[in-house]
Parts: sequence; C-alpha cells; structure tokens
Amino acid sequence: MLIILSIIILIFSVIFHEVSHGYMADLLGDPTARLQGRLTLNPLKHIDPIGSIIVPFITYITAGFAFGWAKPVVYNPYNLKNKRQGEFLIAVAGPASNLGIAIIFSLIIRLVASGSTTMTPFLEIATYIVLINIVLAVFNLIPLPPLDGSKLLLAFLPNQYGKLRSSLERFGPIFVLLAVFFLWQIVAPIVPWVFQLFTGIHLH
Repeated sequence: MLIILSIIILIFSVIFHEVSHGYMADLLGDPTARLQGRLTLNPLKHIDPIGSIIVPFITYITAGFAFGWAKPVVYNPYNLKNKRQGEFLIAVAGPASNLGIAIIFSLIIRLVASGSTTMTPFLEIATYIVLINIVLAVFNLIPLPPLDGSKLLLAFLPNQYGKLRSSLERFGPIFVLLAVFFLWQIVAPIVPWVFQLFTGIHLH
C-alpha cells in the first residue's frame, strides 16, 4: 500500500513539475506545450511508462524511496520574448513548483500537528507529499543535462555554451543514471535539512 501511495504522489508531483514548465513557456510567448495538450494534470498526457512506473517501483524496492519522471514538456526557445531569461524562468519553474507544493503541505502539517498528539493517516500522506517534492526539487537542481540545474547554470554562461548543452543532452539518460547512483549521495543530505526547515519534523 505504501509503495502504491508513494508512486501516486510521485506521478502527480512530476506531472505538476512538467506542467509548470509548460505554463511558464506559454506565459513567455511559446505555445508549444499548450498546442500539444500538455497543460493539463491528466496523467495520460504525461506518464512515461519507464520513468513514471517502472523506475519508481525499482527505486522504492532498492533504495527505499520512489523516484521517477514524466514525459518532458517541449518548448521552442525561439518563440520566447527573451530567450536567455525565458529559458532560465522555464527551467526554474519546475523545481519551484515542487518546493511550492512542499511548503503548502508543510504549513498544513504544522497547523494540524499543533493540535494532534499522534501521526494521523492524513499527516502521513502530507509528510510523503512534502518529502517527495523536496527530493524532486533538489534532484532536478543537480547541474547535469537534461536536469533543470544544467539549464539554470547555462543561462548565465556565454551563448556559445548552448551548443555544448545540445551535445551533452544527447547523453541525458546516462547523466540521469550518474546523478541517481553517484551524485545523489552527495546532495541527499540537503533533503532532511529542508524537510525539517519546512515541517519542523526531524527525519529519522
């Protein structure tokens, strides 16, 4: 039951992440995601069979937490009113949306927990929502293509590095595996700290 709950929370969290990218692109002048019908929370429009179901199941069994991704939202940078600023805002929209969800449910946890002496089922679900969204935000800020962190970094670099990003993104699946199995061990300690900051609860 817990694994199913975790995967459901993960699926809707990654969908919200991708939809946020699309909405930001649309606001900045690129309608690609809207025309492709991706500005919706309907899971059928976003689920990637491997990233949204198989990988979360495997990572939960092997690592104790569900991790995965949805189909990336595509945008055309040449439609943006300000290409460099636009790419930065689109990239930051995903992690920011996950942190926003985490903050909202953290406030709910603090409010409900203040009048409760036990961990109710609702509080447990809210805790998982906060934790999964913090993990998604932190992971996506790792500066490796195709993760959002690489796009945020390259937004501050000279234009010639754009071609470098395009070349590196061809190896995206390899970089994601590298991030999951090696770099995550380095950045993972940030998660309990952010979780406690948001909820006031210490992760064991």
